[in-house]
Amino acid sequence: MTKMRGNKGKRGWTDNALVRQSLVGIGFVLIALTPLVGPIPGPGGVIVFAAGAGLVLKYSGWAKRFYVRLKRRHPNKGRWADWSLRRESARRREEMRKAADANDARLPD
Repeated sequence: MTKMRGNKGKRGWTDNALVRQSLVGIGFVLIALTPLVGPIPGPGGVIVFAAGAGLVLKYSGWAKRFYVRLKRRHPNKGRWADWSLRRESARRREEMRKAADANDARLPD
């Protein structure tokens, strides 16, 4: 009987710091290209910006911290961003918020 090996010894290609920095750089290039792609008919500019922002947020620690600060200061903007990214945590928070609102509505004043 052979043992199944987990992912303990396996490292991903994004574990390399140079690769992560390159991906962040590509993300900034995509964000910088957005105004050039924007005038082209269709949603190209939005897609290019979203791809660049996604790369920067995924592989940059300071961008993640900035995003968390933004979400705390402006919860509705963070809610829209989470919704647009279809994040599981956004669905979970929205369900908890609706449940809390329903509980508040049932309580007499």
